[in-house]
Formats: sequence, C-alpha cells, structure tokens
Amino acid sequence: MAIGMTAGATTDTTAGQRTHTFLRVSVALQTVTVLLQAVSAGLLLSTSYGEQLHGIGARVMYGASMLYVLAAVLAWRPGGGSPRPILYASGFLVLASAQVVLGVAHVPSVHVPLGVLVFGLSVAVLVRTPAARLVRRAAGPGAS
Repeated sequence: MAIGMTAGATTDTTAGQRTHTFLRVSVALQTVTVLLQAVSAGLLLSTSYGEQLHGIGARVMYGASMLYVLAAVLAWRPGGGSPRPILYASGFLVLASAQVVLGVAHVPSVHVPLGVLVFGLSVAVLVRTPAARLVRRAAGPGAS
C-alpha cells in the first residue's frame, strides 16, 4: 500500500513540476512580449511599418497574458500550488487590457509609463517564480 502511495505522490510531484514549468514559461513569454512591445514602440516612431508591428505585438502580448492566467489556474487547481499566481496573472490581464485601450485611444502619456510598469512587474514575477528544479527539491528526497 505504501508503494502505491509513493507512486501516486511521485505522479503528483511530476504533474506539479510540469504545471510550475508551464507557469514559468508563460511568465517568461509574457515578459519577452512586453519587451518586444517596447522595441516596436521605438519602431513606431521611426519607421513606416512600426505601427503595424506594434499592433500585431499588442495582440501577441495580450494572448501571452491570457496564457499566463491559464497557467496560473492549472498550477493552482490540478498542480496543487498556491492561488496567488492567479491574482498576479489576472492583474496583468487587467493591465494589458488598459494598455490596449490606451493605445487605441492614442494616450501615450499614460500608455508608455504603464508599459514600463508592466515590464518591471513582469520581470519581478519572473524572478520570483520558482524553477521546476527548485519545486522538485522542495518535494522531498524521494522525488525524482
């Protein structure tokens, strides 16, 4: 009976590692897309194709924010993690929505500083999100 419990615990740990990896990858993707939005904003000011590139990047960044919400829910519910990342992910989705609205409304005086804030917060969350190997070590000596 203990063997079955150990195998189940190992399976749960493996599933938890996967969901934490998915969470970390989704935060990294969001961070990269926000950084690319800053680059495309510079192109927006200096090239003819910058506006189109920034618009496409906005859609990709918004999709990355939605993916982060999904990853946070999966890390919490089936992965057995904390619900705190859901709060962070939802906050980023709200900020991304505000960014889109402000960008479409052409309000750069708020859009640009908010973009800088979003990037800084995304980097902070990325740094604080534990890597899968750290989750594995915390699971105990029998986890592999």
